[in-house]
Amino acid sequence: MERVVGTVVRGLRGPIINKGDNIEQIVVDSVLKASEVEGFAIQDQDIVTITESIVARAQGNYATIDHIAKDVESKFGNDTIGVIFPILSRNRFATCLRGIAKGAKKIVLMLSYPSDEVGNHLVDLDLLDEKGVNPWTDVLTEQQFRELFGHNKHTFTGVDYIDYYKSIVEEYGVECEVIFSNNPKTILDYTKSVLTCDIHTRFRTKKILKANGGEAVYSLDNILSESIDGSGFNEEYGLLGSNKATEGSVKLFPNNCQPIVDNIQAILKEKTGKTVEVMVYGDGAFKDPIGKIWELADPVVSPAYTAGLEGTPNEVKLKYLADNNFADLKGEELKKAISEFIANKEGDLVGQMEAQGTTPRRLTDLIGSLSDLTSGSGDKGTPFIYIQGYFDNYTK
Repeated sequence: MERVVGTVVRGLRGPIINKGDNIEQIVVDSVLKASEVEGFAIQDQDIVTITESIVARAQGNYATIDHIAKDVESKFGNDTIGVIFPILSRNRFATCLRGIAKGAKKIVLMLSYPSDEVGNHLVDLDLLDEKGVNPWTDVLTEQQFRELFGHNKHTFTGVDYIDYYKSIVEEYGVECEVIFSNNPKTILDYTKSVLTCDIHTRFRTKKILKANGGEAVYSLDNILSESIDGSGFNEEYGLLGSNKATEGSVKLFPNNCQPIVDNIQAILKEKTGKTVEVMVYGDGAFKDPIGKIWELADPVVSPAYTAGLEGTPNEVKLKYLADNNFADLKGEELKKAISEFIANKEGDLVGQMEAQGTTPRRLTDLIGSLSDLTSGSGDKGTPFIYIQGYFDNYTK
């Protein structure tokens, strides 16, 4: 019988993961149980994805604000620290800021505007136009910002992040001056010691700061890039990708994930005879149309994945073929012509008109977004995602 279903995505329920749990065996057992209970067969090129959070939990990759404070103090000493370009997030940055404040003597907090790097808005862009403010050239003090725009609360969280972040710093008896600028060089008028907290632009920001007189210049991936007094750490990403665990601790991005995905693939191969692709995923990359927030607060969508997930899709647009190449055909003749075209398509369609609109993002970014949207960030209890038919096309 002809197939009538293409890609199928299942969120698999799993146990609550704790430190020391064998995450590899838990994933394998969850996949095999789901296959048995739900009645689907495991096939070659199926994909199982695992949220980074439970990998880090199994590793026990946590740190406290005291660990953060000690690392910050060792890097900046008694200097005033310019903390620049943080994202506006209680989950992602507030606890990190507690640790930074605890290790500082004075902080100049420089916020980008009208929004942070991932789209959380401090002020509406239209209001900037109305007030004649150019966010690319104008530097504002806290008082000037308030006089122009007043107090604005985040669309979703109801938090005034200017007040919130300032109160966190002052809670530790640390003086906090808030300014607003999108130019990294602005902070050098206040201090030569800078902790840049942007995620995807951090390398450019550090390069600009160092080229213009910055002396002690670090980014969040330099904080807790090694263990402090037995703390968790992430050698590559430091505090980037961390989440609030408690008011006084964070869960870090997981370490050394490649052996985990490779071993899960090997165990599934041994038990089923099938080659299943495996990846660990964090935030997907998609934009909320109301809040204007890009989801990608992690440094990468996937810190580790098996070899079959390397690369980008190589697809043609069916509607383009139907409207152009085979516009004179209908019904079975059209289906046959399109099927033959797909079966004989080139190995690399970049630049071909038939491929326009197919969005050739990396497979791991696409699959990570699909997984993140499926698992959600709340109480669904499905930290594993099982995907079938992702690599199929119209001819399969």
